[in-house]
Amino acid sequence: MAVRAVLFDWGGTLTPWHDVDLYAQWYAYSEVYDPENASSLAHRLKEREDDRWRLQRETDGAQSTGALDQLFLDEGIDINGARHLRALGSYLDFWAPHTYADPDAKDVLAALQHRGYKIGVLSNTMWTSTHHREVFERDDLHAYIDVAVYSSEIPVAKPHSEAFRITLERLDVAPEEAVYVGDRLWEDVTGAAQIGMRTIWIPHSAIPSDHVREGTATPDATAHRLLDVFAIVESWQ
Repeated sequence: MAVRAVLFDWGGTLTPWHDVDLYAQWYAYSEVYDPENASSLAHRLKEREDDRWRLQRETDGAQSTGALDQLFLDEGIDINGARHLRALGSYLDFWAPHTYADPDAKDVLAALQHRGYKIGVLSNTMWTSTHHREVFERDDLHAYIDVAVYSSEIPVAKPHSEAFRITLERLDVAPEEAVYVGDRLWEDVTGAAQIGMRTIWIPHSAIPSDHVREGTATPDATAHRLLDVFAIVESWQ
């Protein structure tokens, strides 16, 4: 069946993988929210986040991490208060340098769009769709994306098949008409392949060993740079 849609992972795929100090992200928040207790608050927030990602992995995506706001609410933080909003700004500023798109991203999305492919994004994330849209708009990518689905806003996450089905339904394409591109064998390749999608693996991310599930997955193709995706998809037509 001809390919009609190409779906991308975000972190490690459309934007390069960065090895980020996850305690430092929470300290950037905490030193604004509660300067006197910044270290202890940062540790608690990191533990809450770690627990959510661990549960998501252990349930094969049947339980998503949920949204970032819920993490703050569970800590008793008023997410509408000015102090939180200032601290959240510091948190997002910390992440900004790590979210810029791959240099090939615009070219590959533009080429796919020009050839008539629908383009989707499916990402495991705690961030809101609003923030992701701001990132894509900053990098001049938003106009190329037809549908974007984030695990923060649905009950499941990759590799759960329902995460892929939700995205495909919004694109109005069948699994056999779609390709998924990602940097993780378990979440991306295994997840997409199990419902009949073709897969392209980008093996460039230094994924922590405790995030890698046992087992093997064989992608239909491997891209050595993001721009290779266009030629691979065209070769399947």
